[in-house]
Amino acid sequence: MKNDVAGKSPDTLSAKLMRADVFAEKCPSRDVLNDITSRWGVLVLVALLGGTHRFSDLRRKVNGVSEKMLAQTLKSLERNGFVERIAYPVVPPHVEYKLTELGRDIGEKVEALADWVEVHLPEILVAPAKYPIKTAGTSRVIQAGPAVLRGVKA
Repeated sequence: MKNDVAGKSPDTLSAKLMRADVFAEKCPSRDVLNDITSRWGVLVLVALLGGTHRFSDLRRKVNGVSEKMLAQTLKSLERNGFVERIAYPVVPPHVEYKLTELGRDIGEKVEALADWVEVHLPEILVAPAKYPIKTAGTSRVIQAGPAVLRGVKA
């Protein structure tokens, strides 16, 4: 029999309890997945793959994120063990953020997703024009035009 979680048989109760089930409504893995795949979560993880950053450096690198959203994103990624917050006892305060080993692992995976989106962006932008949207309960068809992105050239 093949061993699964922590060297235990996948059929044992303890192995089943240790394994997440992202399809289960109350599984905590859903919250982690949400933190990782949120717009800002993906961008912060990818930005931190480049090394340690101060808050203000991250805010500039992740263009468009508010201070509040960046702080919330960093806290959730830290809570999940992906980001380490390093506070230096100096005046003025000096705080840096870096990926943990776990954070680097997931960061590389979401970077691959972000890279895939960038490579396929021209195809994605024309997709709405190819697939008209039918409104519920009517035979009316809404023709969608290509998506518009600020500052992105297809």
